[in-house]
Amino acid sequence: MAAMAGRSLLRLPAFPSCRAASSLPQEARVVVCGGGVVGCSVAYHLARDFGVTDVVVLEKDVIGGGSTRHGAGILSQIKATPLESRVCKYSIALYKELQGSNLETGWKQCGSLLLARTRERLFSFRRLAAMAAAFNLECELWSPAEAQRRAPNITTDCLEGALWVPGDGVADPSLVCQVLSSQAAEMGVHVVEGCSVEKTHRRGHSHLIHTSLGSIACEYFVNSAGYLGRHVGKMSQPEVKVPLYPCEHQFLHTMPVQGIDPDMPVIHDCDGHFYLRVRGGAYLAGGFEPRGKPVDLKDLGTLPEDWDQFYVLLKEMLFRVPSLANVQVDKLYNCPESFTADCRWIIGEAPEVKNYFVASGMKSVGIEAAGGLGQVTAEWIAKGEPNLDLWDIDIRRFIGTHNNGQFLRDRMTEAPGMHYKLCYPFAEFETGRDLRMSPIYPRLKLAGAVFGQTMGYERPHYYTSSDPFLTPGPDEAPPKVEVYGKPPWFDAVKSEYEACRERVALLDYSSFTKLEVWSPGGEVVDLLQHLCSNDVDIPVGSIVNSGMQNEWGGYENDCSLIRLEKNRYLIIAPTKQQMRCQTWIRRHVAPDSPIVVADVTSMYTAICIMGQWAPDLMAELTDSPLGAKDFPLFTWKELDIGLASGIKVCHMTHTGDRGWVLYIPNEYALHVYDRILQVGLKYGIQHAGYFAMKTLRIEKFFAFWGKDLDCTTTPFECGRAFRVKFDKDFVGREALLRQKEQGVRRRYVQLLLQDHDPDCDPWPWGREPILWEDRCVGFTSSTCYGFTLGGQ
Repeated sequence: MAAMAGRSLLRLPAFPSCRAASSLPQEARVVVCGGGVVGCSVAYHLARDFGVTDVVVLEKDVIGGGSTRHGAGILSQIKATPLESRVCKYSIALYKELQGSNLETGWKQCGSLLLARTRERLFSFRRLAAMAAAFNLECELWSPAEAQRRAPNITTDCLEGALWVPGDGVADPSLVCQVLSSQAAEMGVHVVEGCSVEKTHRRGHSHLIHTSLGSIACEYFVNSAGYLGRHVGKMSQPEVKVPLYPCEHQFLHTMPVQGIDPDMPVIHDCDGHFYLRVRGGAYLAGGFEPRGKPVDLKDLGTLPEDWDQFYVLLKEMLFRVPSLANVQVDKLYNCPESFTADCRWIIGEAPEVKNYFVASGMKSVGIEAAGGLGQVTAEWIAKGEPNLDLWDIDIRRFIGTHNNGQFLRDRMTEAPGMHYKLCYPFAEFETGRDLRMSPIYPRLKLAGAVFGQTMGYERPHYYTSSDPFLTPGPDEAPPKVEVYGKPPWFDAVKSEYEACRERVALLDYSSFTKLEVWSPGGEVVDLLQHLCSNDVDIPVGSIVNSGMQNEWGGYENDCSLIRLEKNRYLIIAPTKQQMRCQTWIRRHVAPDSPIVVADVTSMYTAICIMGQWAPDLMAELTDSPLGAKDFPLFTWKELDIGLASGIKVCHMTHTGDRGWVLYIPNEYALHVYDRILQVGLKYGIQHAGYFAMKTLRIEKFFAFWGKDLDCTTTPFECGRAFRVKFDKDFVGREALLRQKEQGVRRRYVQLLLQDHDPDCDPWPWGREPILWEDRCVGFTSSTCYGFTLGGQ
């Protein structure tokens, strides 16, 4: 145990294959900042898979000397999302392959045993097992007695069952790091230790990296600096925002235990928030306490032990494994680990700087992620795009708000606990709230709105009252949505849905992404014609829906374009597209182009008036004619509403229902909102939230980007080929023509469950496998209860 611990937890010697600290090349094609397991994996895959060997890895200390050396070495494949499972499955396959080539990684297949103390947890295991089967991951649901037979040291008290994953195992993070770096070095990669990055800036078509050993120029820069990733991003000019922050992560090493089973599976007591494994004849035990402890950035490195903080986990360990009470403690380690603003990894090209890649925020499972993320990052650099949809972990899912230091410190109190927290549908963070709000937020809250957060924006999910003028009492807190079956908001959403269809409803669309794009001449028209698969050279005053495809025909964006003037457009895109959409457009604008791309999301409050009585209500709000000839569908006009002027009114909704969307300059928002409610009272106006909107659009089979559409989905696969105009050139045209000729291999369909009891049966919430004769043929994307269809 002592020898093993010394190798894993103490400073490692420099490798013979690494260049001496003084031999920093003057230039390279790729520079990787960070010699941990992720950075070494990126360099290894660049060289092995793509022949890119002009790579330099810069490590401020020694290879594997940061967070990597403190890793528990646990490798699990069952994850909350298919993408995470795929990444971890690849990592295990890589380490097994290296081990089979007589390259020691410490890989051992001992399996993992996930324990459930509650029925809700056990049901979540059933969902995970179904998803795992679809990806050919072997796992079994076990009774408490079966779990104890495999791990006799656990007690079955307060145990509902377990999930057994035989293909999981453990590896030594330091050995993996050594193997990857030495193999990369043998293929020509330069590894430079004792070299700190001090500043980076974009210089023409290259990056100039200033280090403690001099400067090096490169075409691509990879920030894989672990818990220092945000700090390295702040040193860039322009600054690259990497919203991660270090938290304390404590784990316990025991003295060697006589008679310990060397093949004991890794135990995850999810409701106890801890893991336990065997290493070197002793126990290694750690976990993720429900309330995390952010690290003072002035005190990074190995932190002092904090038994008070660790006691939350220790008492659960002693409850589940009583024999631990008789085991002698060797040491409690306390190390900084990076967690991100939404507790998912960060990967991809930074929106602020071209060819600046980030692979960081590993949330203490870097060994699990390193193989797969290193491979996709290398592919992205070598080929220009990855071969799968990475949106769940793409850095463009964030905006600058997420990089605020105080926001991150607050969020870090929640972040570690998310590792084992039950993933209920529509689970929300409690920290970092009430940050981005529309001007009508206080009114909506008084009306009973229950908000969810997306891109930091507070968006009404549903309302606790159907009376728009009712002020809930202080004790009327909305129920938490912690169910897998019929949600507590079912009746509220049904009422809102009926208002949207049968009367009139008011919906807050303010969080939607809003970009203005213009130029002095026709340059903007040419640009958008090139980026959009539909014809956007439409008359001024018109609106068109279009996809923005990538080279493979997939959706980079799905948006509405409003032609304000001859050479000015307003683009409306999903909330989550705020950074991704503008980055995609800007990357296609030449440096000397006069085209301007402006993010005006926060300048407008967007209110949708929807329903059967929407035309009558609108007619009382403005003096302008609204008839079909005067104001056709998919057109817009600038109208006066009440006393407010300059309101952009679009005759469309995003659900296919009758209505208008009003884009209101923020200073007029409260006046217009109050006026709508005053006039709408006689029409039975009611607030409606995102859940009602979701139901409306799913019933009409309206696919949304980020839920149903992604960068791998084409218009032919989702029934939107009618929006593609092949008589012009656009990005992805050739790929779509090939698919048109060859036919599609998959298609989006709408399914309605039969023999489903919504009151008693579990509900589908998305990402469930769809089986045909016991064979997985697809997955659900968006789901809802259809109130008109009368079922799921």
